[in-house]
Amino acid sequence: MINNKILGLIGLAMKAGKVAFGADSVEENILKQKVKLVVLSEESSERTKKRFIDICAKNSIPVIIYENIDNLSKAIGKNNKAVLGIKDTNFAESIQKKYSGGDVIG
Repeated sequence: MINNKILGLIGLAMKAGKVAFGADSVEENILKQKVKLVVLSEESSERTKKRFIDICAKNSIPVIIYENIDNLSKAIGKNNKAVLGIKDTNFAESIQKKYSGGDVIG
């Protein structure tokens, strides 16, 4: 059930135009300091995971490793997207709360 909520939030963020997707676009948006949260697919290559975990660590951006490529891609209505950048603080915080297990506030 939690999964659907996270994917639902990602979908809403996408509709609001607050998602960067694809490695290059997400990296570019991180460097422009627009990304508040990076979502990596569990199926991303180790190289991709390491690359984004390193970039995000340097830029103090949280990373969650979540779901398979299919489900992440479907959530944003695209194909084969293993890396998503959430560009809205509220969406980023809501997704992290759900990911951490609940609606904890604060």
